[in-house]
Amino acid sequence: MDRYERILTLHRMLKSARRPVPLSRIMDDLSCSRATAYRDIAFLRDALGAPIESDGENAAFHYASGEAERFELPDLWLSSEELQALLALNELVGRTGPGILAGALAPFRSRIDRLLSDQSDGKSFPIERIRVIGYGTRRVDEATFRHVASAVLGRKRLKFDYRARSTNAATQRIVSPQRLTHYRDNWYLDAWDHSRDALRSFALDRIARAELLDAAAEDRGDTELNQHLASSYGIFSGAPKAWAIVRFSPHAARWVADEHWHSQQQGQRLKDGRYELKVPYSNSRELLMDVLKYGADAEIIAPVSLREEMKIMLQLAIGAYQ
Repeated sequence: MDRYERILTLHRMLKSARRPVPLSRIMDDLSCSRATAYRDIAFLRDALGAPIESDGENAAFHYASGEAERFELPDLWLSSEELQALLALNELVGRTGPGILAGALAPFRSRIDRLLSDQSDGKSFPIERIRVIGYGTRRVDEATFRHVASAVLGRKRLKFDYRARSTNAATQRIVSPQRLTHYRDNWYLDAWDHSRDALRSFALDRIARAELLDAAAEDRGDTELNQHLASSYGIFSGAPKAWAIVRFSPHAARWVADEHWHSQQQGQRLKDGRYELKVPYSNSRELLMDVLKYGADAEIIAPVSLREEMKIMLQLAIGAYQ
C-alpha cells in the first residue's frame, strides 16, 4: 500500500470510528510500521488539517467530536483502484457519442491521468486496453447535448426545432425536460411536451436550435414517468398494450437467457431446451426488429396480431430477393 492509499485508509478509518482507534489496529490496517503510522497520522493532521485527537495513555486516535462529519480530504482523493475504475468510466462516457462529451471531460481526464501518474511513480496506464465499441450510434451536436443536459439538471424549459424520423415533419417544441436517457448507444430526451400536453421522448440527433428558457420546468411524478416511459418495451413509450411471448431455440437460449430485454420480463427454460421470453410492449416495431435478428432461432407465439406482423415483414423481406 503506497502512502496515498494509507492516508485515504486512515482517514476513512478515523471518520467511521465511534471510539478511538488503537495504534496497533492502524498499523495492521495500513500494513506499516509504528514509525510510518505516526508519520501518516502527523501528515493527515498537520498537512491536511484533519481534526485528529489522541489518547496518549492508550495510544489511540480519533477525530474530534463534531468535526468528523465536516472534514473531508481535499481535491480528488481516491485510491489507485478507484482512480483506475474512474478512468475506465471516463473512457466509457467519452465514447457514448461521437465527441459530445470529449470537450467537457478533457480537463477531468487530464486530472485523473496526472493523479494516477503521481501515485504510480510516473507509470502510465494502458487505457487503450479498454475498448468501447458503439453500434448504430447517431451523431449528436455537442452544443445541443450541453443545452439539453443543462435544461434537465437545471430544471429549465427548453425550446427546439424537431424533425421526427417517422414522419420527417418539422415542428417547434417547448418542453419541460424530465430525463436524459442513453439507450442503445444513442441519447434521448424524455420531456413533458407543452404543445401536446403529454409526455414524449425526443432523439437528440433530431433536435436543432435548442434554446434554454428562463421558465422553470414542470416536474412530473416518478410514477407517471415510469408508467409512461419505462413500462413498455424499448424506447417506444406508452402503456403496454399486450405481452409478447417469444420462444428461442436451444442454441439461441444460451444468449437470450442472460439478456436483459425489459425490467418486467419473464423467462423460463422449456423441457426441450428452448427458452420462452415474455415482455410487455406498446409499439411492436422495435420488438419485431430484435426478434428478427435471431432469424430461424426465434418464433413469436403470441399475441396472434404480433405473429401476423412478423409474417408480413418476413414475406416482404423475401420479396426483395425475388
